Amino acid sequence: MLKQLRILLVEDHPFQLLATQCLLKNAGYHQLTPAENAEQALRLMTQTEMPFDILLCDQCLPDLPGIELIEIAHRRGFIKAAILLSGLPANELESLKVQALQRDFPLLGYLAKPLNNEALQVLISQSKPCKGKSSRCETETITTGSRHIT
Repeated sequence: MLKQLRILLVEDHPFQLLATQCLLKNAGYHQLTPAENAEQALRLMTQTEMPFDILLCDQCLPDLPGIELIEIAHRRGFIKAAILLSGLPANELESLKVQALQRDFPLLGYLAKPLNNEALQVLISQSKPCKGKSSRCETETITTGSRHIT
């Protein structure tokens, strides 16, 4: 059932974070975990036994580009799928999508801000809930800005 998807929302802008949380909760998605940056998101991902079904991630995070967070999370088995959110022009978002698909990332697509509820629901509907634990890769150190995350 789609409403039981575990969603990790990473957005550094407080208003966008709150607005997207409300949008998702009003649509019936209550297993929602918010994070304000890549560092916090990675910490949350390491603290859970099951991978998130969807990583909803802003591209322009202060500590790491969203596409890189998707790559790290996918490589370490922390997510099943991702949706990139951004205010970037459509051609730049399309370029990021092509790069992600060429590198075999589980990117369902991208959404331009402000978010369109119908478009968000279409992308979310392409995901499947996670069942069971995920195998995770060896611990690695990731540099985000001036901080290191293990």
